[in-house]
Amino acid sequence: MTTISLGPSTSRRSALTRRIRLLVAATIAYNVIEAVVAITAGTLASSAALIGFGLDSVIEVSSAAAVAWQFSARDDAVREAREKTTLRIIAVSFFALALYVTIESVRALTDADETKHSVPGIVLAALSLAVMPFLSAAQRKAGRELGSASAVADSKQTLLCTYLSAVLLIGLLANLLLGWSWADPIAAFVIAAIAVKEGRNAWRGEGCCAPSAVHKESTPEAGACGCSSSCTCC
Repeated sequence: MTTISLGPSTSRRSALTRRIRLLVAATIAYNVIEAVVAITAGTLASSAALIGFGLDSVIEVSSAAAVAWQFSARDDAVREAREKTTLRIIAVSFFALALYVTIESVRALTDADETKHSVPGIVLAALSLAVMPFLSAAQRKAGRELGSASAVADSKQTLLCTYLSAVLLIGLLANLLLGWSWADPIAAFVIAAIAVKEGRNAWRGEGCCAPSAVHKESTPEAGACGCSSSCTCC
């Protein structure tokens, strides 16, 4: 049995493009505020984790800005031409994040100085943990329907911020309640590994199948869009 996948209509593509622009703008605005608060609170508390979290927000802004640049083009052909460059920028952002988190985790484990408690940091981490999953899910859904690998990759960058928020919150609470200053850097190593994996996927352009107006063979291995089951867009 064969099916024909035409992808979204022109009007639907325009609506999805506008939605992605708005989501990217919201992500950039939130991360700018997040970076300022985290770096300030981290400096006051001598917290490498908080400062690292703030710098992660700066990296996320660069990733979202790359997608905003891509989708600022009105013409579909221009946006598609910018796709590879955008993916490379996002990939480099992932690698930079992984490198920084690893360095700061090692430094935190070997540093003899005690990190002060930070209530603003705990509030920020909890707020990010509540907000980021919704921004990520909305952008990923729109990016998948549109067939934009860069939008999906950027949504994963936002989702990674959710993981970092959880790690930061656990670390700050463990330090406040139990005095376990080593909890945050240990968990952060896992986040660094995830960042490397997502960076590799973004560099290769993996993780999304663009819709195509061609005949697709429906098989047990293919989804409704005709892609393989490994395609995260299907």
